[in-house]
Amino acid sequence: MPNSQQIRSRDLLRRPFSQPFLNHVGAGIVVGFLTGLVVGAFRWIIDQTLKFLADIYPQMASHPLWILPYVLVMVIIALLLGRLLKGRTLDLVGSGVPQIEAILLGKHEMKWWSVLWRKFVGGLLAICPGLFLGREGPCIQMGACIGQGLSEKIFHLNKEDRHLLLQCGAAAGLAAAFSAPLAGTVFLLEEITHNFRNRVWVPALAACIAADFATFFYFGTKPCLYLPIKTDLPFSAYPWLLVVGIVIGAGAYGFQYGILNLHWWYGKLTLIPQRFHSIIPLLLVIPVGLWNVNLLGGSHKVIQFLTTMPANNSWATCLGLLVIFLVIRFVGTMISYGATVPGGIFMPIFVLGGIWGAIAGIIMVHAGIIPASCYLNMIVLGMTSYIAATEGTPFTSILLATEMVGSIEQILPMALLTFVAYYTSMALGSQPLIYDALREEMVFEK
Repeated sequence: MPNSQQIRSRDLLRRPFSQPFLNHVGAGIVVGFLTGLVVGAFRWIIDQTLKFLADIYPQMASHPLWILPYVLVMVIIALLLGRLLKGRTLDLVGSGVPQIEAILLGKHEMKWWSVLWRKFVGGLLAICPGLFLGREGPCIQMGACIGQGLSEKIFHLNKEDRHLLLQCGAAAGLAAAFSAPLAGTVFLLEEITHNFRNRVWVPALAACIAADFATFFYFGTKPCLYLPIKTDLPFSAYPWLLVVGIVIGAGAYGFQYGILNLHWWYGKLTLIPQRFHSIIPLLLVIPVGLWNVNLLGGSHKVIQFLTTMPANNSWATCLGLLVIFLVIRFVGTMISYGATVPGGIFMPIFVLGGIWGAIAGIIMVHAGIIPASCYLNMIVLGMTSYIAATEGTPFTSILLATEMVGSIEQILPMALLTFVAYYTSMALGSQPLIYDALREEMVFEK
């Protein structure tokens, strides 16, 4: 090349700190840290309440008369939820992710403070009694509220930049809900924004890291669902993962079919006003807790219970119980999420996937396909593949499971099973992104 045409590095590199996407990193960190503090408190209260349920339900089983005042408490909670939701149902019901997407599409507006405190209180009222709901949905929406509020009241940004901080808050909410900063960032890109621009992911990642750091004050640095996976799946088991993936993919399609029919099913219930529908799952969860309190909630406690089952039961008993758990959790999730309550479906789907994986693990161990030490592996693989096939977020699912469990040893079988389950679910006719479908069910008015 002639000397006159030579290009030097100074002709290509930018001046220090001149990259436009660096402008909002500081604001993203503030949004993320505050989100982490709020979400950490939210998580801590839920965890403490589930410990209380583990104590109170055995007492009620031993003293049946105690059930009557407990039923009264559930009725009071339903009345409080109905009052909290009055006039604000659209903003508060469900996970909040469809509402965030509608805001970014210019189809909806949100009064951030009203939604923030009501989602916090309403989420606790719905999740703490043990309904099969996830904490992550309220956490994502609360993070979005914090991002919007700071952008309006502190940073005084224009509409485009306000949306950016709202996105940072949403990502930070998921990161703080599971102590998973990478998954929080990728969830924003894969599910909500559908792009990978530096302007979005750089401040979002900063917000997620700050949010995760804030949760250390509550929970320390240990992964929120640590499972001691010590054995790799044998290569001879990989062909069987194709079969498991097909079954899990079909199960994911069944979940979408059910969840997208909930409004239609609940619409036929005219005896109870919509904002008081929570009374149905609040009462139905009581017999479940009396039978097995470990099944309550959308928490990781259910997954941890699954890990102990083979040590306490024969394989046939274990398999039978797992099938019963699958039915109860599936039906309970539909009834809980379909009621007019704040709460997510991410963690309930995770639990269902863990049960699918546990069923596959028990069968494969008994058939001699995998050693007993790989039972935990199958729970993790089931969680990852089922949520990827159901929500349409394979990359988020793999990262989330890896960060939550605290192990990267199973990336290849995880990717294989996730792909097969995702492909099967999509081939059967699932919606590529479940939150898009849920948003289409809503009627937004600006």
